[in-house]
Amino acid sequence: MLRYRLIEVVALWEGRLTTNHLMRAFGIGRQQASKDINTYLADYGPDNLVYDRFLKGYRPTPGFRPVFTRGVADEYLQMMHAREDLASSFEALTVRELNTEVLLPPARDLRPEVLQPVLQACRERKRVEIEYASLANPEPEYRVIQPHTVVHTGYRWHVRAWCEKNGDFRDFVLSRIGDQPELVTTATMRAEDDEAWRTRVVVRLGPDPRLSEPQQALIQRDYGMEQGELRLETRGALVSYLLQQLRVDAPADQRSPEAQQVVVLNRDEVEQWALMPG
Repeated sequence: MLRYRLIEVVALWEGRLTTNHLMRAFGIGRQQASKDINTYLADYGPDNLVYDRFLKGYRPTPGFRPVFTRGVADEYLQMMHAREDLASSFEALTVRELNTEVLLPPARDLRPEVLQPVLQACRERKRVEIEYASLANPEPEYRVIQPHTVVHTGYRWHVRAWCEKNGDFRDFVLSRIGDQPELVTTATMRAEDDEAWRTRVVVRLGPDPRLSEPQQALIQRDYGMEQGELRLETRGALVSYLLQQLRVDAPADQRSPEAQQVVVLNRDEVEQWALMPG
């Protein structure tokens, strides 16, 4: 059951399923992985997948209809977050009676028609022609980008890519890309060329100094701080999203200390990354 769920999620959202996906996720051999795919096609979804010799894997058919999953982006997100524990994550897709609850952010518009070619471009290092709308330019306009990584920030999906119009690396929100991005020629820019992506930045957090000493001690325990601070390492290109998640992207004095709770101790060091175009 878990393997069939993986088959559907990977095929739908990445647009390419291989035996390697099953082998890595479940620690099985190629023969067993191939058998699982063939059994899925024979008994459950005979019209869902077709083998593509060019992709060297299975791709979803235009009439793809999920049998073991719901076909929603949250399932792909769970798979991304699971990494070392895919089986556990996929089992969580089944509704069970547990005394726990998870509050998820509102779902953003993520369509397979957009994600599939963008991921393919990342894998194959291709330039992509897209129609893109932004808050600065709400009317869709033609862009050519060179993507290298798809990112979920906790609130939205975007792709990190070289923008040929602006001549720098930027973040393109996937929900603002028109359907059917077109892969064209080979990309010339790689993730290694993206300084903000390859640079590791440490964000140092501490209790809001406006709190009393007992309150600060409580915050230190809440966050598992050592010697009064918590050190979080991320990529320079992701600093602004980390600060937003922690609600420390604005000056602390704009909120009460009880609401702020933590502050950035090395704001001068991280500010240059937080202000980068995205």
